[in-house]
Amino acid sequence: MEAALPEYEVYAIRYATREGFRRNHFIGGDPHDAPMPMDYFVWLVRNPERLFVVDTGFGPEVAAKRARQLLRTPAEGLSLLGVDAAAVRDVIVTHMHYDHIGTFHAFESARFHMQDDEMAYATGRHMRQRQFNHGYEVDEVVGMVRMVFKDRVSFYRGDAELAPGVSIHRIGGHTHGLQCVRVHTKRGWVVLASDCSHFYEHFEKKRAFTTMFNVGEAIDGYERLHALAQTPRHIIPGHDPLVMRRYRADSPELEGIVVRLDEEPVE
Repeated sequence: MEAALPEYEVYAIRYATREGFRRNHFIGGDPHDAPMPMDYFVWLVRNPERLFVVDTGFGPEVAAKRARQLLRTPAEGLSLLGVDAAAVRDVIVTHMHYDHIGTFHAFESARFHMQDDEMAYATGRHMRQRQFNHGYEVDEVVGMVRMVFKDRVSFYRGDAELAPGVSIHRIGGHTHGLQCVRVHTKRGWVVLASDCSHFYEHFEKKRAFTTMFNVGEAIDGYERLHALAQTPRHIIPGHDPLVMRRYRADSPELEGIVVRLDEEPVE
């Protein structure tokens, strides 16, 4: 008999935020230009045997440079869950935009898992163009190249299982090597979409975010998210403040900071 898949706890850790409007978040703008703020997250996946951090956020210097409100560093957010960033062994990099790779240096012991296409994209010909390069910080890209030379990066072409119950899946669209993460939990398969869908509204209404390398891949990617997730309620967008409303914190002290994604949403 096949062994049962392990189940993981999954947490969204909110580390920063910024104001925004609907026109900022949809190609073609929006007829209802209401406020639409954006939250920034890193994610923790763990059970008694394994632990993965998904993305590494940004720190104070980039927050100041890009006028983002840093609430806490990703390492500080992880510490609230008893996790020492310096001791983490596995970091899944959904893509190398500044808000997803910025504090990689805090993960001193980690191996970084990313798509071949992402490194090729972030160091290749398309970075000549402002439309594609504005989401990257040159020093962070160079820093990850240095990690390659230290043999601390594992590369993948498409789908891969990193551990029983944890897999990565190339989606593309927003960047050429963007990937999502699929996790087996007690409520079924949860998909951490990251920037495969910045907001719920993107995958629910098949609309596209304004920073985009391949719109066709992004729209097709929504179907892939649905296929990977247990139900649409198991898809977690990468920047939507609604995540903090739809899921609960483990304690009053974590309200507004950390929510549990492996438990059923509360709304």
